[in-house]
Amino acid sequence: MSAFIIDAFEFCKSDGFREGSTPLVEMTRLAAESSEKGGEIRWTMQGGQTRHGYPSLTLEVAGHVKLECQRCLQPMDYDIDSSTMLVLGKDDEDADAIEIVLDDDSIDVIVGSRTCDIRQLLEDEALLALPQSPKHDVCPDTKLLDSLKNEKPSPFAGLKNLKTE
Repeated sequence: MSAFIIDAFEFCKSDGFREGSTPLVEMTRLAAESSEKGGEIRWTMQGGQTRHGYPSLTLEVAGHVKLECQRCLQPMDYDIDSSTMLVLGKDDEDADAIEIVLDDDSIDVIVGSRTCDIRQLLEDEALLALPQSPKHDVCPDTKLLDSLKNEKPSPFAGLKNLKTE
């Protein structure tokens, strides 16, 4: 069995702890979002229980990725630094009941597994930490954007000639 496959319930019950780093190229979904495939994501996973006694996993991910700016289409640096708590339910019905008891939008309740691949959980957390539409605060090179703006007149420019007084 892989070192990344755990019994999530036992991990939580025994207050398990793991840490490590994973090369970005091994996180294929995250690598697909990145304009460069180098680097790594550092992570920790701590098992435990909520104050209500539900099994919980606390995940932390951190690392540096290069994303494509949606404004200038140039690479931009982005630092991932995210932490979340996942509470485990035995099945969908149990997870729904736990969500009602916890009544906390900052805590995610998922269905746990006795054969949980922690790589998937860690990659999910890293993906959720990415901005939906990455943009530089100030784009470093706007020549391409400026050339597109000046390339053709606005399609609405001709409408002003149709205006009657």
